[in-house]
Amino acid sequence: MNNFNIYIGYDTREDIAYQVSKFSALQQSKNVSVLPLKLDDLKEKGLYWRGEDKLGSTEFTFSRFLVPELNDYKGWALFCDCDIIFLDDINNLFNLRDDKYAVMCVQHDYTPKEGTKMDGKQQTLYPRKNWSSLVLWNCGHPSNQKISKELINDPETTGKYLHRFSWLEDHEIGPIPHHWNWLVGWYKEPDDGNPKAIHYTEGGPWFENYRDCEYHQKWKDLLFNMMSS
Repeated sequence: MNNFNIYIGYDTREDIAYQVSKFSALQQSKNVSVLPLKLDDLKEKGLYWRGEDKLGSTEFTFSRFLVPELNDYKGWALFCDCDIIFLDDINNLFNLRDDKYAVMCVQHDYTPKEGTKMDGKQQTLYPRKNWSSLVLWNCGHPSNQKISKELINDPETTGKYLHRFSWLEDHEIGPIPHHWNWLVGWYKEPDDGNPKAIHYTEGGPWFENYRDCEYHQKWKDLLFNMMSS
């Protein structure tokens, strides 16, 4: 079986969210490696030198698009936000990969209910909202050669350009079932099925105002098990 890399967005303000996300991935899955996208590490490696994005709600707004470069433009890798926990074996997600696509993601038709995010920052609305929050990357796909560190760090390259996958043709963006990026408050059981990965996109239990949000107990159980292990 292949070993797959999972790159999780890391924000210094949400270390505990990253730790629980990583724990959930490793608890569910074998033959995977989990790697944090820490800006300090990326800067030290000469991969990230972009200034702070005042519209960005996380420290990994842009760094997530370095995944093909970090994976040496070879094989498949997964990126996910740190506010996602896994309830199923991630190898089942990797088994959905299709080499004709450059990226694969859940293609939500999603509009946030709130005007601000959990940390008080303004929600930015754009087409394909939340598509880039969990991405199966075909790192060796020829079209992903365009996603270089130079492009990502260019101040002229906007977040909207990247988050919409604007360097790709529509037919190069493949679908993933929504169970793998279950937006809390948007999808509902049982009408929409059952989640395989829960995304606390508007705020998770590590934020005071979201302690008792939907699916809060699943996150807290993971935290307890992580602290007990």
